[in-house]
Amino acid sequence: MPKLLLRVSEVAEALSLGRTKSYELIAHGVLPSVRIDGSLRVPVAALAEYVGSLLAHNAEEQSQGDLK
Repeated sequence: MPKLLLRVSEVAEALSLGRTKSYELIAHGVLPSVRIDGSLRVPVAALAEYVGSLLAHNAEEQSQGDLK
């Protein structure tokens, strides 16, 4: 069965970010997380949504740049 939740170190690796930046994204609510007995975990689906939102934002910026 594939993992449903990732540790912050796994999130950092998956996004090619540092752990500190990953914690910042979680603290600011950009990446939703859950606590299980004090351990912080991020749903795998949240990573896909985050990357999708980045792609949409970048596409929007590019299309606005084309209009100028």
